[in-house]
Amino acid sequence: MNVPAGGEDDSHTVNIPIDAVIMRRTAQDGDYPLLVEAKSAGDFTNTNKRRKEEAQKINQLRHTYGPGIAFVLFLCGYFDSGYLGYEAAEGIDWIWEHRIDDFQEFAL
Repeated sequence: MNVPAGGEDDSHTVNIPIDAVIMRRTAQDGDYPLLVEAKSAGDFTNTNKRRKEEAQKINQLRHTYGPGIAFVLFLCGYFDSGYLGYEAAEGIDWIWEHRIDDFQEFAL
């Protein structure tokens, strides 16, 4: 799904591709859904190329929808501590494919 977000200078809107958009069962009128970005990596090499993409996405989403917008990574494969630390520093949480029950922490 493409989620519209304002650019840094509010002069134009960009469409941010989101892999899954999940509305909570307890959502109230005006609540935003959980936005999920699915990532898969066969080795550690390619993960560092993409970590800035997620940081840019979350910054644009927060700029448009506020700090309460929920954006998480759904990770499959190899992601090292450097990648995870970078994402954590941006305030991005993640869920591992082998721990899918962790989605429950987001009140789904």
